[in-house]
Amino acid sequence: MTSAAAAPDIHADGHAATRAVTRLSVGVAVVLIALKAFALGASGSVSILASLADSALDLVASLGVFFAVRWAATPADEDHRYGHGKGEALAALVQAGLVFASALFIGWEAVQRIFDPRPVASGYWGVVVILISIALTGWLVWMQSRAMARSGSLAVAADRAHYAGDLAANGVVLIGVISGTFLAAPGLDAAAGLIVAVWLFWGAVGVLKTAADHLVDKAVPDADRVAITTAVLADPRISGVHQLRTRMAGTSMMIQMHVDLDPALTLDAAHAIVVEAENRLLAAFPRADILIHPDPRGRAEAHGGAFGETAQPELN
Repeated sequence: MTSAAAAPDIHADGHAATRAVTRLSVGVAVVLIALKAFALGASGSVSILASLADSALDLVASLGVFFAVRWAATPADEDHRYGHGKGEALAALVQAGLVFASALFIGWEAVQRIFDPRPVASGYWGVVVILISIALTGWLVWMQSRAMARSGSLAVAADRAHYAGDLAANGVVLIGVISGTFLAAPGLDAAAGLIVAVWLFWGAVGVLKTAADHLVDKAVPDADRVAITTAVLADPRISGVHQLRTRMAGTSMMIQMHVDLDPALTLDAAHAIVVEAENRLLAAFPRADILIHPDPRGRAEAHGGAFGETAQPELN
């Protein structure tokens, strides 16, 4: 059984993983910008330009994530009693905006080049640089996946989604450079840039939706809600769960509920039952912050303020 005392260690491990991978993300972005700037100067390829613009925004976004995960990891204080976890959602929201801007710029440039094709020069350099970019980006996505498994960080997930899109986009760019250089078809190079723009736009929509869900306190998925209720009701002394409320704050899941207990129980006995329920929940959701209110079964009047029982279905 996972105890509440283990939670700080889990958080510390996750925060260490996010700090390390965000440093790596910034470093990779800097290297890719330098390589692609060189390749653009040598080739003049619009698909290389598209990839360079995306990498430049990657750096801005990665820097935002770099600082956001550190601020989000700071402990709760008097002004932020639920911690600073939503800083990650804000960073993801900004990142989505940057990706939208990148997609629009790349799309406009690609359309211009489709109607006014220009030859791709020195495409060999472009091919080499894009192959290196694919290798570096693939490695970064793998490292981000490992960090996500340890931390559940929304900001890292947004960064990973962006770089995963870059990985596929780099493949399209490679096709564009090869076609413009070796097939004498610069129009295909421009078309590849347009495909990159569409891909980035679609990826930004996904990041925006996830960040918005966190910021507006959307409940966790139904499967998690069922798992929460099942874990609590595993103790037959708890006969019902109601006013279940859940939301995400960065990597932490906030869980609040009322449970029905025998009204004859002493305060000590009721407290012990609630603590056991909390520990079962922590076993399933180690990063959760849990608040359980015990109600005397059959004797509790409706209560709970603005989000009280009239707004919440009972879950048994």
